[in-house]
Amino acid sequence: MAKKKAAVQTPKRSPRRSVLSDEIYEMIKAMIFEHEIAPGSRVNIDALAAQLDVSQTPVREALARLESDDLIAKEPLKGYTATNLLSMEEFNDLFQFRLLIEPWAAEQAAKKIDSTGRAALKGEMQSAKAVLKFEVDYQFQALAEHDTRFHTLIAHISGSSSVATAFERTHCHLHLFRLYMANKLQLIEPESRTQFVQELFEQYYHSGSGQLAIKEHEKIAKAILDQDPKTARSAMHSHIESSLKRFAPSAKEVNQ
Repeated sequence: MAKKKAAVQTPKRSPRRSVLSDEIYEMIKAMIFEHEIAPGSRVNIDALAAQLDVSQTPVREALARLESDDLIAKEPLKGYTATNLLSMEEFNDLFQFRLLIEPWAAEQAAKKIDSTGRAALKGEMQSAKAVLKFEVDYQFQALAEHDTRFHTLIAHISGSSSVATAFERTHCHLHLFRLYMANKLQLIEPESRTQFVQELFEQYYHSGSGQLAIKEHEKIAKAILDQDPKTARSAMHSHIESSLKRFAPSAKEVNQ
């Protein structure tokens, strides 16, 4: 008599933990940017887990990622704290560093860009235009993320892993947007959030009828795609100096 085959049990499906970890990471990062977790303040894992209605595990995973972003610091026997905002000295040092390496990286990218780099750069510029269709509350965050990807991509296309790694370790855009938002959030009332986002977006990205940062990125990208090293270097230098002028008032105000 033939034996019956054992029924194959379908494994139970459950949400991937990485999805939850990513969500908690983004939520805590937003709390840091929006000053709910103040610079230099202690971060209580139990309290965060209760507030976000999750276990300690995804909170710990998120804090580890934020530590690598230099937004959270961990001290032995003391636990986690939010890192301090950039001081004026650190702010100026960061821009001097950027002025040294990023124009060079753009120049090298124009010389060395290949088909893969072309596709990536064109795709990134398309994504920047696409986010302009988002509601204003989401545009700022989306454009901030584009800003980070754009500069990181050029550092990689330059062909120098040392430059790319050095740039990534500064986490410059995270610190700059945190600095800018901390300054703006000091006087904001909850009911004024929409107006705040609108003003922030206009001050940083708009110049006349167009988005200043996007226009500057387009000029840099075009020079790299045209393999014009001299223009790429000059355009990147001008862009960083322009960013310095936009961020400097925030750096001065929060350091007074």
